[in-house]
Amino acid sequence: MLRSLSASLLWRGLLAVAIGIIAILWPGVTIAAVVVIFAVAVFVDAVHQGSRAFSSEKAGPVAGHLLLALLDIAAGVVAIAWPGITALALTIWIGAWAVVTGIGEFAMAFASHEAAGQRALLGFGGLLSVALGVALFARPDLGAVSLAEVFGLFSLAFGIWGLVVAVSAHHTDSLIEGTLRSGA
Repeated sequence: MLRSLSASLLWRGLLAVAIGIIAILWPGVTIAAVVVIFAVAVFVDAVHQGSRAFSSEKAGPVAGHLLLALLDIAAGVVAIAWPGITALALTIWIGAWAVVTGIGEFAMAFASHEAAGQRALLGFGGLLSVALGVALFARPDLGAVSLAEVFGLFSLAFGIWGLVVAVSAHHTDSLIEGTLRSGA
């Protein structure tokens, strides 16, 4: 079992390192890939909404699901036709998410009954999240590139971690096999 685990971790680590290098060296490719993934996701959701529309017995849900399917199709077409605008919109959406969650975390720092250290961490994390959101709002074009590069750095670090764990798992497997062969 450990041999397959170490091989799985090895391949996963190598893939993450490759993705990380691509994302760092060519952030535009990463942004384009995110836009394509978004387009595929909304097209898949359009099919899902369409199938839900025709599985309902009432007219209200049919119209609602068909409307959602049409909106999904429109979003997918826009993503493919204007990938730059889509990338900016997704970056602004991430900025909005960061601001809202940051405000929530900051508020939890004052509302929670945690120790002062925990509350300080919640407050600081909230402020960092709000700062990220404001930075993404201020320059969504640079924000998209920065997000791609941060994703690349994360993938690179995750891949290296995976390779280290794969070597460790392989080493552990070798020790277990040696112990079993010696009869101990």
